[in-house]
Amino acid sequence: MHRIAIRKLATAAVVTALAVTAAPAATAAAAPSASPAAAAKDSFYTYDGSKPLASYAPGDVLKTRTLQYHLLGIPTPVTAIQLLYRTTDAQGRPSAGVTSVVRSPNGDGSKAVSYQSFYDSLNAEDSPSRAIAGNVSLGGLIANGESLLLVPLLLSGYNVVVPDSEGQTADFAAGPEYGTNTLDSIRAASQAPETGLNSGTRVGLAGYSGGAIATHWAAALAPTYAPDVNKRLVGFAEGGLLVDPAHNLKYISGSSIWAGVAPMAIIGAARAYDIDFTPYLNSYGVEVFKKLQYGSIVNALGQYPGLTWKKMVKPQYASPNSVPPFIEAVNKLNLGSAATPSIPGYIAQGGGGVFEGTLSNLPGVGRGDGVMVAGDVRALARQYCDKGNTSIKYQQYDLLSHVGTAVPWAPVALDWLNDRFAGKKAPSDCGRIPAGNSLAPEVTTPAS
Repeated sequence: MHRIAIRKLATAAVVTALAVTAAPAATAAAAPSASPAAAAKDSFYTYDGSKPLASYAPGDVLKTRTLQYHLLGIPTPVTAIQLLYRTTDAQGRPSAGVTSVVRSPNGDGSKAVSYQSFYDSLNAEDSPSRAIAGNVSLGGLIANGESLLLVPLLLSGYNVVVPDSEGQTADFAAGPEYGTNTLDSIRAASQAPETGLNSGTRVGLAGYSGGAIATHWAAALAPTYAPDVNKRLVGFAEGGLLVDPAHNLKYISGSSIWAGVAPMAIIGAARAYDIDFTPYLNSYGVEVFKKLQYGSIVNALGQYPGLTWKKMVKPQYASPNSVPPFIEAVNKLNLGSAATPSIPGYIAQGGGGVFEGTLSNLPGVGRGDGVMVAGDVRALARQYCDKGNTSIKYQQYDLLSHVGTAVPWAPVALDWLNDRFAGKKAPSDCGRIPAGNSLAPEVTTPAS
């Protein structure tokens, strides 16, 4: 009965969180995207120590603070421990990240879930840690609403770790950086005595959409980047996964709701890898990029209907493959070229993108949930099965869109994680997953 009650609470939390986060997206057309300079500064986020940041090991704790957990700017009785820690950016350079840890009232510190948020923003002020600390921004409403998803985890006895997975420069969609931020967040949380975690705490990974990017890259990078963390991971549970960004760009091109996410992802990749896209943009493209430079997903959803790559670039760059820096970046972000996770995984994916205004069905791309490509996710799952990780559970909801698939995903993910912590054998759908797309790297073509 306890598990059923938790499942019902998880489902209710998803519905409530989606209602909270969907509301601003419908009314954000007139809302400008704030730049970091416009937001109040918090010295906690700045590493100001005397030693070079590079002298610390990834995961080392640099600062610690304990504060009340805020929801929509209102303090709650729940406390959160926030950590500034050393991590690594997309180019392998030392950087400082922030994570928040909430201790379960029912837990003993032996198990934790690293929950990766889908805050999806190019503005660091929208990060989960700032929402938890009391900052209320339009984009931060997502992280605020998503706080409700932590309740079932806490009631199940898990301490919950919530990293700012995009990093302090908000490198939206830069998957490898999401992964290192997440893994070093777990390291940091295991070092700080205030969190109740330690080097023996077992950890599960969970996240949906943008949170799935962080979850999956963490699972893929863990064996080599953080083997000390990998040996403690029980599995990853995710839904709505970005696999091959080049395919997603084609899939959402011209769509009514999700098209505006394309420039956001390009800006995020450019920021992560120090790429200047200005030479390739036409005047309209410059305008869009400027407007979204520090925007959240609420500044993009439904506000650029019909937007395509061609509308933003100069005529000679009508094909994305004619822009070498873009191809170099998306190939780095393609999970099909990343390592195979060594831990069990549960992946949920929607196929009803038509219900969110994405009608595309291009050869080699196919259908998706409105923003994520189902054929890419299937191909990745099959690839893992073929490479020896047969502990992969895959569910595709053909009649549900991206937002809709989150509702069944959350309670199933919780049950799946509970079973991994209980030591039950992970289920496998290997041999039953339909064929997907090619995940081969993109090839550069000459400009016209």
